[in-house]
Amino acid sequence: MTTLRDWLQHRITPARHRPPDRFDRRLIAPMVLGSVLNPVNSSMIAVALVPIGRALGASPAETAWLVSGLYLATAVGQPVIGRLVDLYGPRHLYLAGTAMVGVAGLLGALSPNLGALVAARVLLGLGTSAAYPAAMHLTRSEAERTGQSSPAGVLTALAVSAQTVAVVGPTLGGLLIGVGGWRTLFLVNVPLSLACLVLGALRLPKAAKPTPTESPASASRGVDLVGMALFTALLVSSMLFLMRPRAADWYLPVLALVAGAAFARRELRVPAPFIDLRVLGGNGPMLATFLRQFLGYTTAYAFLYGFTQWTEEGRGLHAAGAGLVLLPLSLGGLVVSGVTGRREAVRGKLVAGSLVQIAGCLVLLTTNSTSAIWLLAGVGALMGVLQGLNGLANQNALYRQADPARTGSAAGLLRTFTYLGALAASAADAAFFTHGADTGGLHHLALFMLAGAALLLAVTLIDRSLRDLIPRKA
Repeated sequence: MTTLRDWLQHRITPARHRPPDRFDRRLIAPMVLGSVLNPVNSSMIAVALVPIGRALGASPAETAWLVSGLYLATAVGQPVIGRLVDLYGPRHLYLAGTAMVGVAGLLGALSPNLGALVAARVLLGLGTSAAYPAAMHLTRSEAERTGQSSPAGVLTALAVSAQTVAVVGPTLGGLLIGVGGWRTLFLVNVPLSLACLVLGALRLPKAAKPTPTESPASASRGVDLVGMALFTALLVSSMLFLMRPRAADWYLPVLALVAGAAFARRELRVPAPFIDLRVLGGNGPMLATFLRQFLGYTTAYAFLYGFTQWTEEGRGLHAAGAGLVLLPLSLGGLVVSGVTGRREAVRGKLVAGSLVQIAGCLVLLTTNSTSAIWLLAGVGALMGVLQGLNGLANQNALYRQADPARTGSAAGLLRTFTYLGALAASAADAAFFTHGADTGGLHHLALFMLAGAALLLAVTLIDRSLRDLIPRKA
């Protein structure tokens, strides 16, 4: 009699039966599903900030910690887990991280107050930090195994799936809130986590035995706990000040400077740093890619969270209505990603994305509490175009620029700079929406975004290395 396990193994072929000369497509489902856990949780919360604030009696500056808490955790967690993936292989890190996502979802759904909810978001951030470095590591190892050094289709699938759920997230979140309230946004992580665990257990390859250079002792030395602590102190003290700048809190930027200086000094001296600043200093093109990722996503997340809150408070829409207004954001990102995904054209995509960002910010300056719905939807469509261009371009650039032996670490760092952009956006939203998400605050936020978009265009135009960034042939 056929057992459930036999049936699953027949339907979901284990990764050990891999085709010898082409990418093992059985890996794609767990890679994609795990990689979208972070963007779906990042974007759905945008429409929930106002309902959560009303339910728990919290101001916009306080609910902003639901965004910042997740990104603080991921900014630290991504490089660490990326390093561990490079040392131990992706399987165990992927399974542990996706299991943590399910636990965080349950805790969030049952949280009695804002503090517990922020703690659940921090746990969620740590849990979602594993899948993307694991996916990039698998992509690199499969490319080396098959001799196909340019798996553009796989990289496109990862980027498009993340962008898709990120832009669909607000609409999905609004619908879930309309059906079951804001707690359903946390509860949905439970089935997603279970699906990742089943697919990961059946399809991801087991890690090879550690080589002499990857022994447990050397691996433990590869985790820089002091560097992690200093980096965390730098981020937390900076965020505490930027989200509510006051003269009485003068010590916070001082603490951030001291922590930053100590962090840089340590990372330049230890053999296995948390963030290898020496590698960044010696790889100018990759450093420029990280900067572009930071600038692009600062604007993208400032729009996602700030504009969404304004549509609910400043424009007076319900959470479900705000989610529907952002539907063109989803469609714009999907169309652009689908049309341009298989063409790397890194420089062209970045220039076009920067120009669209600038146009979107200019339109945003004309909006007010009586603006037509079609105008608001049009702004969302513009911002969707930039998400379909910038994220994929930077991912393709990183794949060409990173050391093959540290692809997981580099991928983790790329996501870290994404999250640093989100933290900057969260701080900006909190600073400009001190007394609520009104139209004046939105216009100040738009000017902040405009400055970032102009800087992104300038950094792209002066980077000559992008002209020579062409696909490597097997």
